[in-house]
Amino acid sequence: MDRHISSRFRHRFALLSGSSLKILALVCMLIDHIGAAILYEGILLPNAPIIIGTPMHRLYLFYRALRFIGRIAFPIFCFLLIQGFLYTSNRKRYVIRLGVFALISEIPFDLALNNQLLEFTHQNVFFTLFIGLLVLVVMDCFERNPYIQVIAVAAGMGLAWLLKTDYSYHGILLIAILYFFRYYPALSTIGGCISLLWEAPACLAFIPINMYNGERGLSLKYVFYVFYPLHLMILAGVRILLIS
Repeated sequence: MDRHISSRFRHRFALLSGSSLKILALVCMLIDHIGAAILYEGILLPNAPIIIGTPMHRLYLFYRALRFIGRIAFPIFCFLLIQGFLYTSNRKRYVIRLGVFALISEIPFDLALNNQLLEFTHQNVFFTLFIGLLVLVVMDCFERNPYIQVIAVAAGMGLAWLLKTDYSYHGILLIAILYFFRYYPALSTIGGCISLLWEAPACLAFIPINMYNGERGLSLKYVFYVFYPLHLMILAGVRILLIS
């Protein structure tokens, strides 16, 4: 009886398709990057230190609100990465595509968020997703060997940390947890939130994730790949115009 009620509850609130989740994540990411690239790099950082009670401090609080909203994006992208991995017709092409766009996006990422043409202290999120996807490939190939799976996750976390990718080793751990508990939404949510305690607002992402209805929705296969470097270049350009 309890299982039947739980099933009906999940079905009732399963309102979001994969494309709806992707659009939500893109909007949250854009809000986050507006805060980071325009407000922080373009206005707040050049005017530091910020004094409490001044208009600049109120702008700082607005910046923090934008970054809070932006935390929702990454767990959704991790969830969609796993869905793509499970249902793609060509995993090799999927891996190559993520790797190529990680390279393509690095200069726009550095220009927008680090105010430099190219630097190596912080790499874009495509690198995190790319490493996470490689970990998923190994976990799937050795699904009956938990020791190799654990080694793969640890190696992926170490690589993300060494490369200083966005979300670092935390991101790889989150991807592994979401994949491991992919058939258990409650455990996936609990495990995901525990791995995100260092970035607690990101846990809000599990509200829309648990509203996923299993449908693909609109065909937005390449939207993220194009949108990511494009919006970063635009934001970098806007910041340059503001401070020139």
